Amino acid sequence: MAKGMGRHLKVGLDSGVEDVTLPILEWLGEQGVGAMIRVDAERMREGRPAWTFAASGGPLDGGMRADGASAAECMGSALLQLREAGLAVPF
Repeated sequence: MAKGMGRHLKVGLDSGVEDVTLPILEWLGEQGVGAMIRVDAERMREGRPAWTFAASGGPLDGGMRADGASAAECMGSALLQLREAGLAVPF
């Protein structure tokens, strides 16, 4: 996504965050942050939180990780941590 295209959507942390996960990852990349989200089938089978978000680099002091039982829960937690780390994610 090119900078200034105005595609930054606003969503609550508990609703629809999974719909903007890819734009969030792209925005983070534009800020110099490497980030990913993944699902772990083994943890899912074991009934543990299977979704993981991880990010590092750019303005982050060290890496960060957030886990959740769903993509929405995982990304909601990740957004909170990113904002606490000083990244004003525009979603």
